[in-house]
Amino acid sequence: MTFYNTELKYRVTLNTDLNLFIVFNEADANQFATGVTIEQAVQELKKIA
Repeated sequence: MTFYNTELKYRVTLNTDLNLFIVFNEADANQFATGVTIEQAVQELKKIA
């Protein structure tokens, strides 16, 4: 599923083994971040995007 905010578009997946959300930058799939919540993962992605 693809989401976006005013800053970037991103895809969200859930790793059920680790219970972590993984957020991928829609423009560059090599940029991704993880977090316990979707919001935390998006904030981490914003730092590197």
